[in-house]
Amino acid sequence: MTLFRQLFEPVSSTYTYLLGCEATGQAVLIDPVLPAWQDNLSAIAALGLKLSMTVDTHIHADHITAAARLRRETGCRVAHPAFDGLDCTDVAVDEGAPLVLGSLVIEPLFTPGHTDGHHAYRCGDRLFTGDALLIDGCGRTDFQNGDPAALYRSVREKLFALADETLVFPGHDYHGRRVSSIGQERTRNPRLGGDRSLAEFEAIMAELGLPYPRFIDYAVPGNRQCGVCPPDVPENLAQYCEQIGGSPQG
Repeated sequence: MTLFRQLFEPVSSTYTYLLGCEATGQAVLIDPVLPAWQDNLSAIAALGLKLSMTVDTHIHADHITAAARLRRETGCRVAHPAFDGLDCTDVAVDEGAPLVLGSLVIEPLFTPGHTDGHHAYRCGDRLFTGDALLIDGCGRTDFQNGDPAALYRSVREKLFALADETLVFPGHDYHGRRVSSIGQERTRNPRLGGDRSLAEFEAIMAELGLPYPRFIDYAVPGNRQCGVCPPDVPENLAQYCEQIGGSPQG
């Protein structure tokens, strides 16, 4: 039996996903966030599990992964897409090479476009899409070698090829939404769904006019070390590194 929890980190509005194998007691965290590492371990302990692995979808620009801290605290392995070539990982993730922990079989899906090394992960009927596919949206494509054409192909040709009933669990949501489905996103996603053409999608992404990510200059180098908060983080951004109190979990 697979145990599952959707956890939420409020500073960066990030969803972290806890998967557990009841038979072996092994747990996996997908996209853990540094300030919430203790909350994550509490959620794992409440289920009678032990953390075996952390898995990140990509090098994040809006938060620092808790992977290195969790490895230090628990001895778990750190998995990350091989594409990024990080020296700090224990497991290099590639499409076609499932991560197997007891009854958990996690299939990596190479989904570049938001970043050039982005991977989504499928476990049973659940799809963890990171920033490639969001509920009624998608991740931006204007930094970290982002490419709207690549993202369009990743979503339309790979993710939308999955069964309608596949549940979509995104890396973020800023409106309190928790889950969608491939059928819903394929039909009504305003950026990528329906009969949206590549040219239309590229025009949408070019016209977003989003501000420069406020934490990217600290997050990217920190995440290239599997989750090290740089020493020069200014006081107004310290909340991205410090343990948070009372993080709401969902």
